[in-house]
Amino acid sequence: MGKKKGGKRMSKKQMTEALQTLFGENPNETYNFKYIFKALKLDTHPLKMLAIDTMEEMAWDDYLTKVSDNSYRLNTKTQVQEGRFRRKPNGKNSFVPDDGSLPIFVAERNSMSALDGDRVQVTFMARRQRHIKEAIVTAILERARDTFVGRLRVEKDFALLITPDNILAHDIIIPKKKLKGGKNDEKAVVKVIQWPDANHRNMIGEVVDVLGKQGENDVEMHAILAQYGLPYKYPKAVEDAANKISADITEDDIAGREDFRNVFTCTIDPHDAKDFDDALSVRRTDNGRLWEVGVHIADVSHYVTEGSVIDKEALKRATSVYLVDRTIPMLPERLCNFICSLRPDEDKLAYSVIFEMDDEADIKRWRLVHTVIRSDRRFAYEEVQETLERNGVKDGTGQPAPPAGPEGYSGEYAAELITLDRLAKKLREARFKNGAVKFDREELRFDIDDKGKPTRCYFKKSKDANKLIEEFMLLANRTVAESIGKVKKGTKAKTLPYRIHDMPDPTKLENLRTFVIKFGYKMKSTGTKGAISRSLNTLMNECAGKKEQKLIETVALRAMMKAKYSVHNIGHYGLAFDYYTHFTSPIRRYPDTMVHRLLTKYQQGGRSANKQHYEELCEHSSDMELVAQNAERDSIKYKMVEFMADKVGEVYDAHISGIQSYGIYCEIDENHCEGMVPMRDLDDDYYDFDEKNYCLVGRRHHHQYQLGDAVRIRVAKANIEKKQLDFTIVS
Repeated sequence: MGKKKGGKRMSKKQMTEALQTLFGENPNETYNFKYIFKALKLDTHPLKMLAIDTMEEMAWDDYLTKVSDNSYRLNTKTQVQEGRFRRKPNGKNSFVPDDGSLPIFVAERNSMSALDGDRVQVTFMARRQRHIKEAIVTAILERARDTFVGRLRVEKDFALLITPDNILAHDIIIPKKKLKGGKNDEKAVVKVIQWPDANHRNMIGEVVDVLGKQGENDVEMHAILAQYGLPYKYPKAVEDAANKISADITEDDIAGREDFRNVFTCTIDPHDAKDFDDALSVRRTDNGRLWEVGVHIADVSHYVTEGSVIDKEALKRATSVYLVDRTIPMLPERLCNFICSLRPDEDKLAYSVIFEMDDEADIKRWRLVHTVIRSDRRFAYEEVQETLERNGVKDGTGQPAPPAGPEGYSGEYAAELITLDRLAKKLREARFKNGAVKFDREELRFDIDDKGKPTRCYFKKSKDANKLIEEFMLLANRTVAESIGKVKKGTKAKTLPYRIHDMPDPTKLENLRTFVIKFGYKMKSTGTKGAISRSLNTLMNECAGKKEQKLIETVALRAMMKAKYSVHNIGHYGLAFDYYTHFTSPIRRYPDTMVHRLLTKYQQGGRSANKQHYEELCEHSSDMELVAQNAERDSIKYKMVEFMADKVGEVYDAHISGIQSYGIYCEIDENHCEGMVPMRDLDDDYYDFDEKNYCLVGRRHHHQYQLGDAVRIRVAKANIEKKQLDFTIVS
């Protein structure tokens, strides 16, 4: 092997065999070119080039793994792997390996009967010349789900379930006796009772629940919940357990608590809220030099004991779900809207963080205590905003109200609200100075009539009143997280679920940097956390009010990571906090209840909780949060399509809100409804998708469609079943 003299020829076959022997004898070694040339005595340029080309091909065939530009090792990964299957409506399915490596293409014919999200085993296929890598599903290890939602098609002898999003390769067959009274065109939830095998191509199912007539509001909302496996009814056993809980507060309940019933306390929430998680109190401390601000949170864990039937249901749900027209609460109504809710003029049990701060909002002391409170007033955000503005606050400027005249401030509890607003603005200013990222996202809202039909569609912007509450909640969450996580060097912190948020994706940041240069902006994509976030904030401030603002915000948001729960703290990048948790909403989020329980336990001198167990709970909570967000998004999409259904043919001003290889998403300026112009309708040219610059470019005429561009669109189609709006561009 390799005993060729310099200048002698070596065939491709001989070179392949020599390399196979070298790598095969040392399966775990990585070799660079220099070593390989020496070991095989390749001392001429043509021989070296032949070796490099051969290794390139061997890597292409997965025999070798390319470690760097000039080194390889044997690919010891077997041809058989496990991972998740992802199904696409266009048949371009893929396999996502467990090890996090790149997805591999799986053709429809090689997919067995795998459905989206299933855990599968695949075998990599022998690579054909100049073809992409492909895999074939050889076993389905675990089904992601066994119930599906769709429309019933009832035939003479059997029925079918038609699913809206083409997630099934074949419709589910339902025997007549398994229909549970379901009729043609009704929406239903169907459970698969027989999966496809070697002899059967189709799935056989039975109807679990008939939701009702397609197009009816309740039916459609329940269908969205069922599609994500979210509950749309409360289990009777849990309701019964909640009804047995006494709302009375006894002397024993009050005995170990600080009494705040005589301190001014209020709640500030959306006008239609029923569950009041949090309240604020404010007063001068005895010496008159400091402000005492109490952040009082509903003491849910006092009523919901760990492992109880209510607790198990709350954990399973992990979060309340907010659809456009309803809330699917995490806790039974008796708890979330009555017993735990901090309703005005009622004594309530709370878990409170009490801050003593000066006029600059610098915290001098703080304590965490169980309390009993009595809210003096339930404010809606709009009322507080009106009070602030009436007393000289200009929204969004970050400036507090000017000093009161001789008459004092005007409005109910105006002095207290203005004090809280002033302190919140100081906290906010310090947070941004510290490197928090500034994103003021607007939320899409609908006005809905009594039949659930949307009558208006608009964006809701966060005003000073919202920011006032937000700032004190952030402060409380950060403070309790620090109290557990921040320990002396060499000491181990006790277990706590944190809300963590990683640094932005470096590649996406670099894309953003090169993208904004075109608009004349500069930003940093490398450097310290603080430097990057300050640079992002400068960019946001500079583009504010310009026509490219929305576009730049969208691209910047895409670079951001998603926040999640974990006991392994890495800090919260977006908020620029080293320690952050969720403590302030235990009525609607399970992690907050976990945090309450652990803090109470540690205050009583308890040992650190099991990390592994709490990490599993954190993962489940993060997963359920995503599921709830997707359901919420679907309910918004449904209402959008319903709102636009009688406007087909009408023309609107819009802007491009998203660009994909299959079409252009456009958002109507006046009502913010979003639809898509399919690629096939852009028939004036052949368009290439430039992913880096977020645009489509015509090959012949070089016309560009750029994210953020203004366009005129006509509403072409509103498909309620698929929750899809189709637009065409009006030239």
